[in-house]
Amino acid sequence: MRILVAYLSYSGNTEEVAERINHLLSQEGNDVDMHRIGIDPPVDAESYQYIFLGTFTWEMGATPDEVKDFVLEVGYKPENVAVFGTGDTQFGGDDLFCRAAEKLAVFYHSKWPALKIEQSPRGFQETYIEQWLEGVLGNVRSYA
Repeated sequence: MRILVAYLSYSGNTEEVAERINHLLSQEGNDVDMHRIGIDPPVDAESYQYIFLGTFTWEMGATPDEVKDFVLEVGYKPENVAVFGTGDTQFGGDDLFCRAAEKLAVFYHSKWPALKIEQSPRGFQETYIEQWLEGVLGNVRSYA
């Protein structure tokens, strides 16, 4: 399958999640393109079977402007968009934790809940990524 992993990362946390997703998908033989939102040139979203969209949550639960610009660049709502996000519960608690990822999943009518990672995905949270991928692509292959 041809898959796009598009992400915005300032601290490197969302990038780490994107890289882990890329690794797991590539390991299974998928053709994966990484796209750094706000840095790389626009993409042709129609050429991908799945789009994994990653963001952090900004300020009081806001989606960063660069991610909003990416959504506008795509210009339509692809069917198979899976959203992942990183956040920090110490800023806003559970109500604002990864709120941007949740809002994007609703916006795209995603078939899957947003993956939410507390800060860095290292350690036990790596299993969250694997389990989430199973749910997203479980009909194709198991990633556990």
